[in-house]
Amino acid sequence: MDRRDFLKASLFYAALFTFGRGPARAEAVPIPGKDPRMIVHSPRFAVMETPLELLRKYEITPKEILFTRNHFPIVGPNSFMATLSPIIDDSWSVRVTGLVERPGKITVGELKKMDMVEITCVLQCSGNGRAFYAKKAKTPGTQWKYGGMGNVRWKGVRLSDVLDYLSVKPSRFVRFITADGKDRPLIRRGPDFVHSVPFHDAVRRAILAVEMNGEPIPAVHGGPVRLVIPGYYGTMNIKWLTEICLTHVETPSKFQQKAYRVPLFPVKPGELSPRQFTPKNSRPNWRMRTKSVIFFPREFDRVKSGNVKVRGVAFNDGTVPIREVYVSADRGNSWLRAKIVKDYGPYGWYFWEADLRLRKGKVELLSRAIDDWGRGQPLDGTSRWNPKGYEWNGVDRVELEVV
Repeated sequence: MDRRDFLKASLFYAALFTFGRGPARAEAVPIPGKDPRMIVHSPRFAVMETPLELLRKYEITPKEILFTRNHFPIVGPNSFMATLSPIIDDSWSVRVTGLVERPGKITVGELKKMDMVEITCVLQCSGNGRAFYAKKAKTPGTQWKYGGMGNVRWKGVRLSDVLDYLSVKPSRFVRFITADGKDRPLIRRGPDFVHSVPFHDAVRRAILAVEMNGEPIPAVHGGPVRLVIPGYYGTMNIKWLTEICLTHVETPSKFQQKAYRVPLFPVKPGELSPRQFTPKNSRPNWRMRTKSVIFFPREFDRVKSGNVKVRGVAFNDGTVPIREVYVSADRGNSWLRAKIVKDYGPYGWYFWEADLRLRKGKVELLSRAIDDWGRGQPLDGTSRWNPKGYEWNGVDRVELEVV
């Protein structure tokens, strides 16, 4: 390592230790235009969470409050992404390579001329809810609660149509697509942020998105073109997309093989170190687990006794619909089925509500979603504790003081 790399490394790790100890103050919001009430977990990496009292105000999450998560500092070669403004560049290209008869390349300008689809889906960090695992044992990483998610409308071209447009014929040996973006590690020869997902799912679900909520995608959210795979955790939705490689095996990238994984078996705290993850004892963070969140009322709301309307959202990976949502006001001893009043399609938020009669005193509200395959939320979310704190989907719990 030469002197320049050494200095970069020193700054990099200093940032990790400095900004990894908890949320910064609101006025430290690192992306101009983002709501100053955002919870800033790391200014240097622009990691920001949406407070629940903001998130619940909108059915479609505006760009000003949508969470952000980056894996490299927003300086140097990555400074282009430190803005809420879009990158207007029709010459930006995405290469399609790998196990194909002939590699191809498509520009943003070409994408804009093709037939587009619009999909509303939940964008969620796979670490969303990590803070709740601390009831059993704290896990390293950003201590997200609820706000590492949003309900977002994307517009773009289906991956399958892009392959047809480029006359790309995948080999029969193709099992994955491996996507890469323009962001680069600050340290030379550092691991690049690359992910692989199953080919059959990507072809059926994925789009090359060029718009978010009816506008060009903001740079900080992956514009001018982002790979969006509805139903998959956000880490697999590669921003600033530059290449899609069709492969037989998953990428050897650290982020695929070591970082974004969960154990294949129940783990007790301390039983498995994050460094011990391998393809034999773990799997990648691909599809999202079934989940519900209570939006109203919350701990910070003033709740009067009597009839109270409890409202919230539920979602899953979109493979099958959300079938039922239940709520409880007696710590799960009895459950009332809520009514699903609106949904944004298979991949978006399902809005639900239920009428409960609450008495004065301390009350704990619970919500639990179940989909058509019977996949639901565990009463004790820590039962799925894992060393990296991913995929939290425990029953939501809200402690209230009813007056």
